[in-house]
This record gives sequence, C-alpha cells and structure tokens, in this order.
Amino acid sequence: MNPCEDGPKRVVAATLVKVLVHRRMDRGMRLEPYASRCVRAGEVHELVLTDHTETDAGAVIDRVGFVGFVEIANAGVLDRGDEVRIGGRWIGVLLGFDGCHFPNHYNVLVHADPVVTGRDLGLTPEAPVEFRQGEFPGNDYG
Repeated sequence: MNPCEDGPKRVVAATLVKVLVHRRMDRGMRLEPYASRCVRAGEVHELVLTDHTETDAGAVIDRVGFVGFVEIANAGVLDRGDEVRIGGRWIGVLLGFDGCHFPNHYNVLVHADPVVTGRDLGLTPEAPVEFRQGEFPGNDYG
C-alpha cells in the first residue's frame, strides 16, 4: 500500500484463539482481487504464512504454513503491506486474502520467509496480534 495514496489508519488488534501446526506445499489458495478488507470486532480469520510474493488477482499460493485463527478485537481495515505482529514480534507483511472459506472466514496471507507454523513460532492461545500500517523501508506490496 502506497502511503501517498492512503491516509493513516488505526491498528487492528486481535487475539490468537487457536494455534495451527501444519504446512502444505500444494495448498492451491488463490489471491482475491482486493488489496484491503474491512473487518469487524468479533470476526475470526485464519493467519497463513507464505513465501510467495505475487499479488495479482488469482495468483496461486501453494507453499503455506498455518499459524492460527485470530479474533478481531476492534473494527478496522486490513491492507496489503500491513505489518503483522504476534506478541510484539514481527511476523511478516500482509500479502492478500484467500476467500475459499468465506463467509466463514478469510485466509489472511502473510509474506514471511521462512514459512513456519504456529507451533514453530511457539505460539499459545490468547497471544495478542496486531495489523499495523506498514511504514518500514522496502515495503513493495502496493
């Protein structure tokens, strides 16, 4: 997201409600054509890490590590390029969304390398999660 095109926004806070422990090399998720999604307090969405960098609509995302499900604490906007932190630790950069389970939940795809799981990260339920507007150099996901 280009900060020249977007104004400032609030941090979207969430809480990890379930840790996931598996990875796939052939998942076949497809990026939605949206660079942002609005989220409501109380919604639950799945965090998935990938080393893919493609952002074109329909791009296939195969290599994934499942982190967990998060409950959104406050309404807000998740944007491609947002920094994702869990327990204050930088996890990666929001790449996009896969809607294969929507309206139940979105798969929120986060670029990270290496691709790890919630277990690999040592996560536990109730860990605080933040989606923060990306402001660091090298953010080229817009």
